[in-house]
Amino acid sequence: MKRYTDFLKDKQFIRWQLAPDEELEAHWKEFIEKNPDVSKELQRAIDYLKTTGLNKSRFSDAERVHLLNKIQWTIERSLKKSKIRRIIQVSIASCAAIALLVIGLNLFISQKNGIHSSPEQEVIVGNLLNNADIQLITEEESLSFQNDVQVELDESGKAKITQVDRQDKTVELTKSKQNTLIVPYGKRSTLTLSDGSKVWLNSGSVLEFPAQFTGKNREIRLASGEMYIEVSPDRQKPFQVRTSDFNVKVYGTKFNISAYADSPESVVLVEGRVSLQTANKKETFLSPSEQAVYSDDGTFNTQKVDVNQFISWKNGYLEFNKTPMTEVLKQVGRYYNLSFDFDNDVNLQKRTCSGKIYLSENLDNVMATVGLLSATTYTRKENQIFITHKPL
Repeated sequence: MKRYTDFLKDKQFIRWQLAPDEELEAHWKEFIEKNPDVSKELQRAIDYLKTTGLNKSRFSDAERVHLLNKIQWTIERSLKKSKIRRIIQVSIASCAAIALLVIGLNLFISQKNGIHSSPEQEVIVGNLLNNADIQLITEEESLSFQNDVQVELDESGKAKITQVDRQDKTVELTKSKQNTLIVPYGKRSTLTLSDGSKVWLNSGSVLEFPAQFTGKNREIRLASGEMYIEVSPDRQKPFQVRTSDFNVKVYGTKFNISAYADSPESVVLVEGRVSLQTANKKETFLSPSEQAVYSDDGTFNTQKVDVNQFISWKNGYLEFNKTPMTEVLKQVGRYYNLSFDFDNDVNLQKRTCSGKIYLSENLDNVMATVGLLSATTYTRKENQIFITHKPL
């Protein structure tokens, strides 16, 4: 007789739960009719998958791509049908797909090894913080914006500022002075510099920039946070990004810089060529698809990486590959301005996730997905969030 663990090893069963279609529905309906004696074990497998995640079996790369495409198709189909039948949104496929595409979680290992943690100690408390306004500080004034903004500089030093559902605003900037764009947690912005280079600023970022590049060099400074930039090539005026610990010399390129206080500073090169240099140290050159992580001794550790995991935030989703859940929560917290207390940890460091979290406007959808990823339950009481362990 089949046990619920047998179903959890069945990839067809997992596809049925995450991305059902008519063929799968017919197959499992027929299976249930022919095998009524295993209905309890089947339901137990469904409950386990909903509350604790996917099983220990591994998908090949081809199978992961196939399942990812399958789930994406299910999202599109569900969104279209929801206009006619709202009930579809309640399905497991919609619940999983609205905020997350997850493939190959390894959440079955602790049970297999007989590891059982104490539920009483496993709680994470999060607080939803008040969003501050985005600020553009110039020599003449300080402007505040409640919504994400797009700032475009022209060659004359004027800044066109666009907010969603708001009238555009034009500001005259002093050509030779530095300006500061402050993007608090929970907000994001883009900035097109006077030379045409485009900058995406993530939550919790501070960028200093001139209205015009009047000297021999083009230089901006990332004081904190994270930015992705596509630099317009100009051999006559080299481009440089400064941080508090190192400088990035640019040779016409696309790259990402992360300089948050609670994480190691790093640079990921997408295209082109850059060099990194700290005080009194020789230059470190990066090739495309390489990451350099800054060390306190002034050196860089470089490695090959999948760049999509580091730049996907600018496209509205977070991508992970065997990433500890604490890091997942940290990134979600930045995006939605959440503060998580990890003092009583849910033992998430031993679990990893691979997949995509789509950063929708509905925080509850995203947090419900975090619960699916981490075998936890999520409850929200006004501005407080409680994540607790869900034992079998």
